[in-house]
Amino acid sequence: MSILDKFMLTGKTAVITGGARGIGQSVATAFAEAGADIAILDVMDSTETLEKVTTLGRKAIFILTNVAREEDVENAFLQVERKFGRVDVLFNNAGIVICARAEDMTYEQWRAVVGVDLDAAFLVARAAGRSMIQHKQGGSIINTASMSGHIVNFPQEQCAYNSAKAGLIHLTKSLAVEWAKHNIRVNAISPGYVATPMSINAPKEWQDIWFTTAPIRRMCEPEELQGAALYLASSASTYTTGSEIVIDGGFICT
Repeated sequence: MSILDKFMLTGKTAVITGGARGIGQSVATAFAEAGADIAILDVMDSTETLEKVTTLGRKAIFILTNVAREEDVENAFLQVERKFGRVDVLFNNAGIVICARAEDMTYEQWRAVVGVDLDAAFLVARAAGRSMIQHKQGGSIINTASMSGHIVNFPQEQCAYNSAKAGLIHLTKSLAVEWAKHNIRVNAISPGYVATPMSINAPKEWQDIWFTTAPIRRMCEPEELQGAALYLASSASTYTTGSEIVIDGGFICT
């Protein structure tokens, strides 16, 4: 097998949460280009993503899923298995952020962020892991963490998001160790500021501060995350587990 062949996902099924737009849509397209069939789990209409995937000749389904609800997640994976037979790759990507001073943040706001960015990530990873263990085929789980799991962002206040992403990084390592015996690899990518609505709609004064210290003085484009995600999903990374790839343009180095 050539090195290029190792990056192919032909015959694989990949589940992407938060695949309606942004990072999830970009990675879903990359996985389809590499040969995978795609299941999108999202609370948003994912017609655009499905069209991109099917245009590439791959099978694709959209399942309306609130990943913060355990019953939604379990039902979604049952549907994926009925459609495709098994799950080979999970891109665990759904996430939200609420910017609020800690002293003003309500407990409901805290729970909303942690509920999606950490609790739901566990629920989805658990469902994928159970499927992979049952079918004894191994698999790859990729969690979308963040550089915010390592730094405190400034000037915006987002303690819930930062805490959840730090927890997700350690959850990644914990699951990697637990599931290594099942040939399930669990890794994370940690982007910096990516040109998605979460960042590009931020106040200009915030962005000006972000990029006065960033070595690469711009946001990451979603397509610039495709290579790392494909590496972790494919057989090119069979000895990589419990790892985190930080893709932040050198931001946390400063």
